[in-house]
Amino acid sequence: MAEISHPPMEQLQDLEYCIDSNPPWPETVLLAFQNYILMLGSSAFIPALLVPAMGGTDGDKARVMQTLLFVAGIKTLVQSLFGTRLPAVVGGSFAYVIPIAYIINDSSLQKISNDHERFIHTMRAIQGALIVASSIQIILGYSQVWGLFSRFFSPLGMAPVVGLLGNCIEIGLPMLLLVIGLTQYLKHVRPFKDVPIFERFPILICVTFVWIYAIILTASGAYRHKPSLTQLSCRTDKANLISTAPWFKFPYPLQWGPPTFAVGHSFAMMSAVLVSMVESTGAYMAASRLAIATPPPAYVLSRGIGWQGIGVLLDGLFGTGTGSTVLVENVGLLGLTRVGSRRVVQVSAGFMIFFSILAGKFGAVFASIPVPIYAALHCVLFGLVAAVGLSFLQFTNMNSMRNLTITGLSLFLGISIPQFFVHYWDARHYGLVHTDAGWFNAFLNTVFMSPATVGLIIAVFMDNTVEVEMSKKDRGMPWWVKFRNFRGDNRNEEFYNLPFNLNRFFPPT
Repeated sequence: MAEISHPPMEQLQDLEYCIDSNPPWPETVLLAFQNYILMLGSSAFIPALLVPAMGGTDGDKARVMQTLLFVAGIKTLVQSLFGTRLPAVVGGSFAYVIPIAYIINDSSLQKISNDHERFIHTMRAIQGALIVASSIQIILGYSQVWGLFSRFFSPLGMAPVVGLLGNCIEIGLPMLLLVIGLTQYLKHVRPFKDVPIFERFPILICVTFVWIYAIILTASGAYRHKPSLTQLSCRTDKANLISTAPWFKFPYPLQWGPPTFAVGHSFAMMSAVLVSMVESTGAYMAASRLAIATPPPAYVLSRGIGWQGIGVLLDGLFGTGTGSTVLVENVGLLGLTRVGSRRVVQVSAGFMIFFSILAGKFGAVFASIPVPIYAALHCVLFGLVAAVGLSFLQFTNMNSMRNLTITGLSLFLGISIPQFFVHYWDARHYGLVHTDAGWFNAFLNTVFMSPATVGLIIAVFMDNTVEVEMSKKDRGMPWWVKFRNFRGDNRNEEFYNLPFNLNRFFPPT
């Protein structure tokens, strides 16, 4: 029998730049701008979805988008410097949409007749809920409780969690085909010197061509008589973002006024914070593999979650209209471009801050990229991250019926249960859980509409209760255990040490 040529490997080898190695500066800048373009999808779509429901104008929408970008830049920079130190972009999260919808539909806010006044009061209520809910992440992170909880994780338990992080076909389909064509079939074509531009810059190339195509469709009147939802998704002149965005705007704390606090709003928002912690943990695990680093130890995970809690606190203080999480699509981009450099993400954070302060209209121009373009990108990038999650199974015994059962159940139920809850979600924001306590409804609906959270609950519970002692090797624990502690592997110091010699003041545990 021929010798197996692909044994399990702790670190991926098929990348050109790892977490600590950097491409030449021209490539770094272009790669950073590519990360910025990619994260604009959620940064533009979340305000476009929520601000009108809050009673806000197009101008309010542009202002919220700029604030979200500005704070995302700060959070990304801080996370890459002092948090997990992984090349992960931290931006607006859709996990917060359900509790925010509950706040928007609060009867005390809905009875405000003036739209602008209702928008201001709703934004203040969201800010107050975010500020209170952020304490969950801050406490669980800096107290090391999340790190202690992560000790129940194994390669078998994390594989489904990472794996579960996933209209206008005339725009989305060409984008999907173009991305696959460039990154898979033309990646070795190098028309300019030795730089694989089709593999390194697929987002910039594909978005440019399909965006021009979408502009032509919009200008030719292709969407003139289409439904409003189609026009919102596909038109490049949607939402009046360009005309309403100011050239210069410096977001500042409490710009919408003092936050207001309500117990129900805060409890509802805590569900989204818990979901974002699970999703971010999975994203950190994927980012570590795609940056050719070791899995982040418990101490580093806790540190990252703590800083992420500070990020949600900033969301509440500045008024971004939503909370934050690690953007899975940007993690996938590390693998698509084969560049896991930390510096690229830090320069990208600079673009977020610059375009939100000094070039508001330019940022709004990029935000006019139609949603289906991002949807096509997500098909590739979310799929790549899901595959990275499944790669953790190489350290387990997949000839074990125990492991096959846990993996199959957590993946299947992690997909089907959230879809079941989504099916019952209607325009009035009622869900499968529908009691007289709105905050309770929002809490449970948020948790069970998150595939990663459902997958974590099932996988980690079963992995730690079914034949635990006799299945340590099958679960992959001999491989995993040395990465639990900061000093368990000598590579951890290289990847996760704090800069500026700060480990003297904050020694790892």
